[in-house]
Amino acid sequence: MKKVKVLNLSKNTVVLEEAEVADTFFLRLKGLLDRSNIPPGRGILIQPCRAVHTVGMSFPIDVAFIDSKNYICHLTEEMPPYKLSPTVKRSAYVIEAPAGTFSQTHTAVGDEVKLERL
Repeated sequence: MKKVKVLNLSKNTVVLEEAEVADTFFLRLKGLLDRSNIPPGRGILIQPCRAVHTVGMSFPIDVAFIDSKNYICHLTEEMPPYKLSPTVKRSAYVIEAPAGTFSQTHTAVGDEVKLERL
C-alpha cells in the first residue's frame, strides 16, 4: 500500500508522519472500518473523496477535505462514530486523522497541504 507524509506548508508543521493512501474502490470502501483506533501521527488519505462516514467505527476522527490545489476547504474535528460528513463539492481528497490532530498541529481551513511519498 502507498504511504505519504502529510505536511502543512502554511504552518510549517507535520500533520501526519504516515498516511495510507486509499485510492482504489476497495481501499476507499474499507477505510478505517477494521481498526479499533488510529495511532498518533498516522492516518489515511482517501482519493477521490467528497464525503465520509463513521458508521461502524468505535472512535472519533479528524477529517480534512482538500481541494485540487492542495488547500484545506473544510474541516471536521472530532467527528464521532455513526455520523455522516457533509458533501464537500470542492474536495479532491480527504485526510482522516486521530481526533485532536488538527488542533494539536494548528491545522485550519485555508492551509496549504503537501504530500510526500514514503
